[in-house]
Amino acid sequence: MAKPKSAFVCGDCGAEHAKWLGQCGACSAWNTLSRVSIGAVKEARLGFAGVAAQLKKLDDVDAQELPRIATTFAELDRVLGGGLVPGSVILIGGDPGAGKSTLLLQVCTRLAQNCGVLYVTGEESLQQLAMRARRLELPLNGLDVAAETRAEVIASHIESQKPSVVVLDSVQVLALESVESTPGSVTQVRETAGFFTRLAKLTNTVIILVGHITKEGGLAGPKVLEHMIDCFMMLDSPAGSRYRTLRSHKNRFGAVNELGVFAMTDLGMKEVANPSAIFLQRGEKDSPGSVATVTWEGTRPLLVEIQALVDEASGGHPKRVAVGLDQQRLAMHLAVLHRHCGITLSDQDVFANVVGGVRITETGADLALLLAVLSSFRDRILPRDVLVFGELGLTGELRPVANGQERLREAAKHGFKKAIVPFANRPQAPLPNMAVHGVKDLSGALEVAFEHNSIAAS
Repeated sequence: MAKPKSAFVCGDCGAEHAKWLGQCGACSAWNTLSRVSIGAVKEARLGFAGVAAQLKKLDDVDAQELPRIATTFAELDRVLGGGLVPGSVILIGGDPGAGKSTLLLQVCTRLAQNCGVLYVTGEESLQQLAMRARRLELPLNGLDVAAETRAEVIASHIESQKPSVVVLDSVQVLALESVESTPGSVTQVRETAGFFTRLAKLTNTVIILVGHITKEGGLAGPKVLEHMIDCFMMLDSPAGSRYRTLRSHKNRFGAVNELGVFAMTDLGMKEVANPSAIFLQRGEKDSPGSVATVTWEGTRPLLVEIQALVDEASGGHPKRVAVGLDQQRLAMHLAVLHRHCGITLSDQDVFANVVGGVRITETGADLALLLAVLSSFRDRILPRDVLVFGELGLTGELRPVANGQERLREAAKHGFKKAIVPFANRPQAPLPNMAVHGVKDLSGALEVAFEHNSIAAS
């Protein structure tokens, strides 16, 4: 009997190595190699996922865009870029209990009233699926369901039923019989995802894959999985909150970093039409260390509150902790504050947090973060009707951010009376009921924010 072959595969990039190494030679990640068995892949494959592609001239290809399929959830359509694109493969991940299966079941039962939909569950029984649908008071007619983990059998169902949308929950439990590896292994997940990606392209079927999450919060499986699919979304569930944020990290048919907000209720996921009102729910009492800013998420502005706490360090090494923000940028901005404004926090612990569990990935919140830190450090209260945004450079200058006019209009709709923005972002025409102060550097922003009082000397 031939000895089974094995290789060491990187869990981040999918690169294969002949022997175990502490560091992956392809992506330089440490301790990501795991041993997997490599079996021979059979030549024959069931269904048209194995059909050879025909050669065509580019001008002979029909370039007409197929109409998108609306999911009946406006927030989900926003993240997708306008709806489901026929022939696309979508991957959605999230923590256990975040609501991935609940949201997809709601979408499938609604879509099944107008088009063919197949929901394949590999982790639950059909009885559990039906019980959840009844608990959520969803329509049960029209939706085709199956409890199956064999990829070839699922492909035969797709070939016979010809649904418009297929949900596979989840990709980690699916397996190809032609691949001699256990379900969930790097090889099996990669081959299964590639199998259904080819199937979706050849049949113009929308295939939605559900993925698991690692302990570090990333998508489980090889990194190459994200390169195969057309759209990758993450459903985040902040601890202790009933709100869920759906963010697109990759989208070939829409904007990246688009954000959709949902609320988990007894009847499933409900859309949040005005997320700014949710994330900007501030207390009745004004307190130091709180500043409102507006971040740009995909194609829309979002108002959030940044809070900071500065306290005397008890040990020899002051802490720098940022939740929802880049911790490295926090340390960099504190150095800018010391170099250009003469304010040192080397003996202080600095904690920063974005209220509501939102994660800010852009640079437009730099100025708001520093003003929140100074507000807490000097115990100075910034009025709640003041909005701040702007990117901070290492030389102390304030750089403009994209979509500044749209940010200001969003703030004006929510009752803000004063805004501190980079000089290049000041509006061409005055905004009604809002005084916009354009500043060129950090020192000028401090003078405007704290009413021309020298905060460094206080």
